[in-house]
Amino acid sequence: MRIAHLILVHQGPAQLARLLQRLAHPQATCFVHLDAKADFADFAHLAGQPGVMFTRARLSVRWGGYSLTEAALAGLAEMLAHPGPAFTYFNVLSGQDYPLRPAADIHRFFEQHPGISFMEYDAPDSPWWQANRSRAEQYHLTEYSFPGRYGVQRLLNAVLPRRRFPLPGYELYGGRMGGWYTLSHECARYVVDFVAARPALRRFARLTWGSDEFLLHTILLNSPLRALIVNNNLRYIDWSGGGASPRTFTLADLPALLATDRLWARKFDPRHDAAVLDALDERVLGVTPAAPAASAPGSLSS
Repeated sequence: MRIAHLILVHQGPAQLARLLQRLAHPQATCFVHLDAKADFADFAHLAGQPGVMFTRARLSVRWGGYSLTEAALAGLAEMLAHPGPAFTYFNVLSGQDYPLRPAADIHRFFEQHPGISFMEYDAPDSPWWQANRSRAEQYHLTEYSFPGRYGVQRLLNAVLPRRRFPLPGYELYGGRMGGWYTLSHECARYVVDFVAARPALRRFARLTWGSDEFLLHTILLNSPLRALIVNNNLRYIDWSGGGASPRTFTLADLPALLATDRLWARKFDPRHDAAVLDALDERVLGVTPAAPAASAPGSLSS
């Protein structure tokens, strides 16, 4: 049972190094999508690590833009085409995620759930969708940068009719927990081929907002594979702070992180609080944190 981890990264080479260490397993390969705006030289020392590859595709990702979905689809396509035995599962992470279980336990979990995909979503009639219909029904120029962009966007939405999803009969699924997921080989193959064969869908999605939280979910939950999708993305994410981003965990969150049955959590920032990662290493992963003086910049030690 082989897992391909797709890690979407735009900063933090030392944090990425630490995450790669914790995901390491004989049956795992980590594919890193490094944002085109980042300097590869800062990450180059990780490219030669066993079980680590950088994706050939490097997109300039804009927050809320279709480029984030595009980066995930490009990574999935590259992992599906990777030579050698096929991967059983495809797991999409950010560089600010961290495992809450040892790698062996994570692999054992998926061995016990063959063919099941894990995506978190809200139903089409949910309060989340009632508040977020504009993501798909209005024009969003997030992927463009030109003077007066927001004025043009307002004008388009004032004079043009409400946008319609280009797949008749499809209901929209998604939610704020939706951007990170673990797909079976069958689901990954289905969604990559589905989008590749529909240029009109790609054109539509490019003018949406936050498509990473609903496009793949909508495709799969309207597909014959729906029964094989569990409404749980296996991530512990805390949105209690409100706003557009989840809370960044600190050591004060350790009891909640230890109590959850989820496999990963996000998000973490060692510049903000590295102690919580050290505590997880020691309490969950059985790794004794190294003394600060023992770690050189960019080192894999933690």
